[in-house]
Amino acid sequence: MRKVLAAKLHGIHVTEANLHYHGSITLDPDHCEEAGILPMEFVEIWNKSSGARISTYVIFGARGSRCCVLNGAAARTCQVGDAIIVCSSAYVVHTEIVQQTPKILTFDRDNHRTDRMTYSVNRDDTGRYSFEILGEAGDVKPIPLRAPESN
Repeated sequence: MRKVLAAKLHGIHVTEANLHYHGSITLDPDHCEEAGILPMEFVEIWNKSSGARISTYVIFGARGSRCCVLNGAAARTCQVGDAIIVCSSAYVVHTEIVQQTPKILTFDRDNHRTDRMTYSVNRDDTGRYSFEILGEAGDVKPIPLRAPESN
């Protein structure tokens, strides 16, 4: 079994940090449902501002609130306004990777969704893997790569 990405909220901004609440991350159910993240599901959180990395579980806040609240010990890792990445994962047999279609949502500063993508892995007849990022319309998005410098 391999641990792979199942869903991602990329660049969602922290709206509150509540040190004195039971640990977790409170998220808008609309965002979670669109990405495929369940209540009580464990997620990894990566703070784009500080580099902090933690794991906790999801609880649902008010629908339509666009909230992203770090609770308990998690509140120590983020400041209000920090952009974070929230990822859920799944365990799959490596041959099933081509059936996985994780949804990735991106956000503006007010936690309105700005883009929705899907990651896609395919395998050719020789067994080699390929990777694509698909937009909402099924269009292939470029994968950012840095070309090697020439001498």
